[in-house]
Amino acid sequence: MIRAINGTKDIPPGESYLWQNLETAAHALFDLYGYREIRTPLFEATELFARGIGAETDVVSKEMYTFENRPDKDGKSDSLTLRPEATAGIVRAVIEHSLSQNDPLAKVYTIGPMFRAERVQRGRQRQFHQIDVEAFGFVKPAIDVEMIELALTYLARVGLPHYELVLNSVGCARCRPAYLETLKAALRERIGLLCASCQRRTERNPLRVLDCKVPDDQETIDDLPKIADHLCAECHDHFDEVKRGLRLFEIPYTLSHRLVRGLDYYTRTTFEVTSEAGGLGAQNSVLGGGRYDGLVKELGGPDIPGIGFAIGLERLVLGLPADESEPTRGDVFLLPLVAEALDTILLAQRALRRVGIRALTDPEGRSLKSQMKRADKLGTPYVVLLGADELARGVFMVRSMTTSEQEEVRAADLVEYLQGAVAP
Repeated sequence: MIRAINGTKDIPPGESYLWQNLETAAHALFDLYGYREIRTPLFEATELFARGIGAETDVVSKEMYTFENRPDKDGKSDSLTLRPEATAGIVRAVIEHSLSQNDPLAKVYTIGPMFRAERVQRGRQRQFHQIDVEAFGFVKPAIDVEMIELALTYLARVGLPHYELVLNSVGCARCRPAYLETLKAALRERIGLLCASCQRRTERNPLRVLDCKVPDDQETIDDLPKIADHLCAECHDHFDEVKRGLRLFEIPYTLSHRLVRGLDYYTRTTFEVTSEAGGLGAQNSVLGGGRYDGLVKELGGPDIPGIGFAIGLERLVLGLPADESEPTRGDVFLLPLVAEALDTILLAQRALRRVGIRALTDPEGRSLKSQMKRADKLGTPYVVLLGADELARGVFMVRSMTTSEQEEVRAADLVEYLQGAVAP
């Protein structure tokens, strides 16, 4: 038997309704805030991620699924990569279609799969799914607050029971370089106390050391210089205004100088939402995001700021309260009790579906007992029986699965009757 590839996971019908609920909630809420859906390809030019995310990040250097495209007629081929995250592709689309110039409110979101060659563990797959929300052209800190408030409102709406907002500022192109030199100097003094991965990152990507999860490194990392003490005046004021806005909305948060995120493009505000629900352990982040004010320009577009966040759907599903009740599959189950009743049943089924009633049937000629069991398992609140006697008299027998009461309904009145019965 051929099985699913390690790091991928089927979402069978018994679970997919949960995902549909999450997606439906996203569409409704983001529309309320003025965000429109965008859909980008699953693969892009490798250069997009190397330039946008950063060649020295773990995502680009270790985790991307990269392959050569088929040669063109001149024998040339391009390097392509399955998207490991959504922001770079969205920025590419914003530039290519001039969305920031043509849309007076450049706010977009997307929902779909991403791909990273990571070690598989609970809540982490190699094909995983994200909800990604982005806004472009907004300079003031108010958009940072809106993004965070939107993210938390979504988590509350879908029912995540316990979560915590963690906040930091990683500075900008003016103040961060000096901090990085200070950080490198401090790391060099302590390099013998760090794990092998952090030793490699000391020169190439020192901010990632702050995100290390190795237990023996924690005390050393906690003593490192904090970026909050090295922000320029503008970044300091921006961050103060973000915090003031969160207090205005009565949104609690925890400050963490170690929250730097894993991608090079972040500037100023970074945030993360963690949750102990679902038993995710150390990998307990369900949502993360922040500003990336230089990314659009870096990828060839206008010099406009950007901000966004991404929600990991696998982790979110694990964190939601268990719900064993799957939605009903239909409103009514039509039972032909004799072979000659099937055509009438099929015509009734079509008529019911055309008015929005979820009508199901079993055309296989099974026994009444078997069909009733099937209707019960599907959760339909009503069954419609049509035997030889009912067929001859031009009526249907409608039975409530809740009360077991039956009522005879004329064939001409069946649609209207069931419309009233199954109306929400």
